[in-house]
Amino acid sequence: MEQIKKWDIQLELVKTKKGALLYKITVADNHFFLEQNPLKDSKYGVAYRKLKEKFPEFYMFWEIKDNRYTGRLLTGIFLEKGDIDSFITQLIQSDDYKSYDDFREEIR
Repeated sequence: MEQIKKWDIQLELVKTKKGALLYKITVADNHFFLEQNPLKDSKYGVAYRKLKEKFPEFYMFWEIKDNRYTGRLLTGIFLEKGDIDSFITQLIQSDDYKSYDDFREEIR
């Protein structure tokens, strides 16, 4: 594997005024991603709470750049290999992908 570019990313745990603990990923000056607040009674706060109940290791981060919300979202999940098929099947509502080989290329 050849490195093309490198970023110095900072991961912080922050506390909101109302006491929610959220992750903040800073990628550059005036550019960060802030975790969705699961305690908020908003469309995405409620959805995030429900997602976290079902998938505790699922994360949603909103992009903030130059002190403005960009409308872009970073999402991800940490799963064990054995749990990924169930997660994918629920997301795409199909298991057709299972007919393909599970090919893993060696990382060099």
